[in-house]
Amino acid sequence: MRATSEQENVAKAFVAARAEKTPLTLYPGAVPETMADAYAIQDAAIALDGRRIGGWKVGRIAAPLVERYGDNRLTGPIFTDEIVDGSAGESPAMPVYAEGFAAAEAEVLLCLGEVGDRAWDMASVKDLVVELRTGIEVASSPFPGINDHGPAVTASDYGNNKGLVLGPAIADWRERDLLAMPVEFHIDGESVGAATMATMLDGPFGAALFLIRTLRARGIAIAPGTWVSTGAITGVHEIRPGQRADALFDGKIRVGCTIESL
Repeated sequence: MRATSEQENVAKAFVAARAEKTPLTLYPGAVPETMADAYAIQDAAIALDGRRIGGWKVGRIAAPLVERYGDNRLTGPIFTDEIVDGSAGESPAMPVYAEGFAAAEAEVLLCLGEVGDRAWDMASVKDLVVELRTGIEVASSPFPGINDHGPAVTASDYGNNKGLVLGPAIADWRERDLLAMPVEFHIDGESVGAATMATMLDGPFGAALFLIRTLRARGIAIAPGTWVSTGAITGVHEIRPGQRADALFDGKIRVGCTIESL
C-alpha cells in the first residue's frame, strides 16, 4: 500500500523525532485505523531513514483487538546499527528516548537463511533457521503514548523498536521443547516477570511464519542472515535510563544490558 501524503508526513515526523531525539507529545497526524495504514507509514519511514535493516521484531496484538485489526501480531524493522552482540557476557549500553516510551523484553531470536518464494509451514520453517539465540529487545519511541492507542499506532513507528541485544545461543534447540523452557526477567536485580514460550501464541516459529507472510504482502524481501525477534515472553517491561535488564533462559543462559538516555 502506497503512503498518502498525510501518511508521508507522519513518517517524516517520526523519523525526524528519532534523529533529533525530541519527544512527540501528540501523535503527529491522523491516527492509522488499520494495519495496512500503519505499514504504509512504516514503509515510508524506512525509505526516508535509509539505514540497512538487519532484523524484524514481532509483537503480539492483544486478543480483544485481533478481530478489529485482522491479525494477532505486528512487526517493525530493526536496523543493523542497533543490533548489538552481548553473547560473551558483555552488558551493552542500549539507548532509549528518556522522554518517550522505553521497555525491555526477553525474546528468542531466530537467524533466517534463504527464504526465497517457497511455501513454509510450522514444520519446514525450522529448517530455515540457521541459528537460535536468546536476546533482549529494547523498545522505545519518542512518542510516550505509542502503546496506548492500539497496534496500528505501535506499528507505525517501527513497531516501537530501538534495538536488539543478541544473547548466547541455545545450542540444542532442535532437540528441546522450547515452549516449555522457563524464562525470567529482572530489572536492577529484581524479578519483574517469569513465563514460558507457551504463552507466545504458536511460539517463535509461528512468529517467523507471520513475518514471512506479512513482508511478502508488503513486497519486502528477507535477506539471508536476517534476525527475527519473535515476541515478548515474560511481558513488556517498562524501563528507565540508568537501569539494568537481565533475562535468564532455562535457569542458566543469561543475557543483559544497561539502559542509557539518547
